[in-house]
Amino acid sequence: QVQLVESGGGLVQPGGSLRLSCAASGFTLDNYVIGWFRQAPGKEREAVSCISISDGITYYALSVKGRFAISRDNAKNTVYLQMNSLKPEDTAVYYCAAHEGIAGTGPDEYDYWGQGTQVTVSS
Repeated sequence: QVQLVESGGGLVQPGGSLRLSCAASGFTLDNYVIGWFRQAPGKEREAVSCISISDGITYYALSVKGRFAISRDNAKNTVYLQMNSLKPEDTAVYYCAAHEGIAGTGPDEYDYWGQGTQVTVSS
């Protein structure tokens, strides 16, 4: 059974950091693209960062470039999102998603989704 489980969300002050984890089970990440998406209340789900596991190619949304970093641990079948210099506008539910093969940044391109983890940036 394919499953993605996110963890690491929480409440953090502006300027703080969090590391989100996306643990995959039921499949190996090797031929997948893993995306981190977020959805704030009243807004559409948007791609934050994506990584092609096979070749390591990454994508970052302009709003997070230079602050967020995506990485993977193949041995743990896990993808991480390191989030630094967090801003109140980063507040959202963060989801990881997987697609086998080639994928872009559209949520509809991804087949498997985690349950989401809440990130709140507030003083």
